[in-house]
Amino acid sequence: MKRFLFSLVTLNLSLLTGMAQTGYPITPVPFTSVKVTPGTFWGQRLEASRNTTIPLAFSKCESEGRYKNFENAAAHLKDPSKTFKVNGVGYSFDDTDPYKTLEGAAYILQTYPDKKLEAYCDSVIDIIATAQEPDGYLYTARTQNPADPHHWAGDRRWVKEEDLSHELYNLGHMIEGAVAYWQATGKRKFLDIACRYADVACKEVGPNPGQMCVVPGHQIAEMAMARLYLATGQQRYLDFAKFLLDYRGKTTIKTEYSQSHLPVIRQNEAVGHAVRAAYMYAGMADVAALTGDKSYIQAIDNIWWNIVEKKLYITGGIGATSNGEAFGKNYELPNMSAYCETCAAIGNVYVNYRLFLLHGDSKYYDVLERTLYNGLISGVSLQGDGFFYPNPLESMGQHQRQAWFGCACCPSNICRFIPSLPGYVYAVKDKDVYVNLFLSNKSELTVGKKKVALSQQTNYPWDGDITIHVDKTNAGQFAMKIRIPGWLKGKVVPSDLYSYTDGKRLGYTVSVNGKAYYPENRDYITIDRKWKKGDKVQIHFDMEPRIVRANNKVEADRGMVAIERGPLVYCAEHPDNQFDIFSALINQEPKFTLGKGEIAGTPVVTLKTDAQTLDFNKQGKLTTKDETLTLIPYYAWCHRGSGKMRVWLPQDLKATTPAQPATLASESKVTSGSRVPALSSINDRLVPRDENDRSVPYTHWWPKKASTEWLAYEFPQVATVQSCTVYWFDDAPWGGCRVPKSWRILYQDEQGRWKPVEGADGYPTARGTACTVNFNPVKTKSLRLEVTQPDDFSSGLFEWIVK
Repeated sequence: MKRFLFSLVTLNLSLLTGMAQTGYPITPVPFTSVKVTPGTFWGQRLEASRNTTIPLAFSKCESEGRYKNFENAAAHLKDPSKTFKVNGVGYSFDDTDPYKTLEGAAYILQTYPDKKLEAYCDSVIDIIATAQEPDGYLYTARTQNPADPHHWAGDRRWVKEEDLSHELYNLGHMIEGAVAYWQATGKRKFLDIACRYADVACKEVGPNPGQMCVVPGHQIAEMAMARLYLATGQQRYLDFAKFLLDYRGKTTIKTEYSQSHLPVIRQNEAVGHAVRAAYMYAGMADVAALTGDKSYIQAIDNIWWNIVEKKLYITGGIGATSNGEAFGKNYELPNMSAYCETCAAIGNVYVNYRLFLLHGDSKYYDVLERTLYNGLISGVSLQGDGFFYPNPLESMGQHQRQAWFGCACCPSNICRFIPSLPGYVYAVKDKDVYVNLFLSNKSELTVGKKKVALSQQTNYPWDGDITIHVDKTNAGQFAMKIRIPGWLKGKVVPSDLYSYTDGKRLGYTVSVNGKAYYPENRDYITIDRKWKKGDKVQIHFDMEPRIVRANNKVEADRGMVAIERGPLVYCAEHPDNQFDIFSALINQEPKFTLGKGEIAGTPVVTLKTDAQTLDFNKQGKLTTKDETLTLIPYYAWCHRGSGKMRVWLPQDLKATTPAQPATLASESKVTSGSRVPALSSINDRLVPRDENDRSVPYTHWWPKKASTEWLAYEFPQVATVQSCTVYWFDDAPWGGCRVPKSWRILYQDEQGRWKPVEGADGYPTARGTACTVNFNPVKTKSLRLEVTQPDDFSSGLFEWIVK
């Protein structure tokens, strides 16, 4: 009975006032009711989460002092004379790492019951409980040392909430983890902790006299409070969620960065920090669905259309720029500098899921599925131990998966999201059962207060064959509604932002108990009948490689094509192609062959097609060569070392980038005095269009400041040089890099000594443009670029040219 508790709670809440309704118009089927089959596409992902990602995240909570923060706070509560230095140590949102990891563990405990893991989780919850203040407030960045809290926290509760304190953000993640753990285990301790903190927030934050009238600087409390309302039936939590949204744009801080520039019901464009935005939009969808507020419905619908028509990457990623980790302008979708933060992809899934529960339209799952299979799971390695923060669509080798991040929001978010996938497969409305995702699983649903057990067997996304079994039912007649994916209907996304250009028309077949079934051609295959145990539905979706073009308003993709097959976006990557993939030109009418590959020990379906490469020979003449181009699923890139990768490939000559002839710099060995990222970027022959161009690689010395650093070229043989040109990287005003305080060129003499060049005519430091120094010719085997960084910033550069 426990496994059906969440559905029953959502169906039996007390009626809200006005136009409100109980629960969502469409009822979620909780993760507790669905078991993913081990060893399958998604089973492997859940197993990686169980065996690697979640243990890794818990170990980082231990080694990075996350638990220590709670222990220190508890020590101060027990003995106020004990205080601990928190100012400048870590982040004010570090408490969320244990919360998110507990949430992921809760989901995984449903799929893989594990008494040892559950006992460990209980011990973590015990540590968290000791840090809760007597009235329920729980924020270790303050409680460890109330007189000198974290420098982002402010001198009083909530006073810097709209800026950097993250008190409500911490609460939001606590609620998400606590509700999940209660659902998975039936244990209330964590949920009670979260309710007590939520009650403090409801009491102290609000529009009334004596309250702090603030809204979250970083959203998530809105959607979390809606979830807490559904879990407990307590109206005050939904009211608080609505307050946090109603007052946005009406309090102290008004900025697009945090979506506080306008009241939410007047917003119609996705702007600002993409993660904050997505969490807020999910909260708006919650409030719209749970209250029926028409102004919220209209606002979130308008924002959603703005995203899918103008701001959505083909991978389902959102957030075009590192400048504020933000959405760009309409149709601004650069590839190499695409930010597409993993957390933003997760937020995009949250938004589309809630809009489906509100409207019941398959188009939201079309976007959700695209994000899920591409821009979201790309954020974690197949083994579960390597992570991306941004997920670009193009790389020159400057991107690497990381074992963890100091700001660990993306790894811990992946840690909680992947195991939650079972909760996105099905939904129910009255006597309609929605089958929205295709993955092997066993499920138990409640349909019209009756029990229905279904199972799926499929090799999706590698093929389009799905079998659904009715394993048990006493629900009589009901409608099984099986989503027809947008990619099958010839719609890349629910707008004209992307279009298929190959003229193919894919189809599908359906049979019930072996007999052909011919449904109406709509968004769902609807089979309405009196079901019995043993009934079997078989679906076949045609699955072929497709050619995609972007709307011509997307400047970055003009003349380019992307390749898809089923829900997967493909890319070209360096290990599979022994030529420069950036010089490849796709045929006008490409043909594809399917192949089998293996990446990180996991099988993948590859695609091969004929292409040409364009190169300049040593005489500067353009030459072509026939090649076979191999493509892999985008989510699997960067498992075999860093190198070139590309999603969008030229099909028009105007979009090509012929491989450039070698230069003295490009043939040189590059070294550095300290470790820097993307070292190869300085001699890749790519220069920025202007100071704001992030479409070409760069290196930098962040976070080092006020230091003297160097890079060096070791030439293939002794050469005479007399000029150097540097393109400086400067990401003002948001980033930490500025042009250097000074720089100079040194050469190595025959005795191996480094000497400054003589006769230098000046060392310019303009942003993102050619900064050239000419000097007396020197004959040398090595040249060094020495940089003195600013006192308060780091420096970086795009390119270093030698002549």
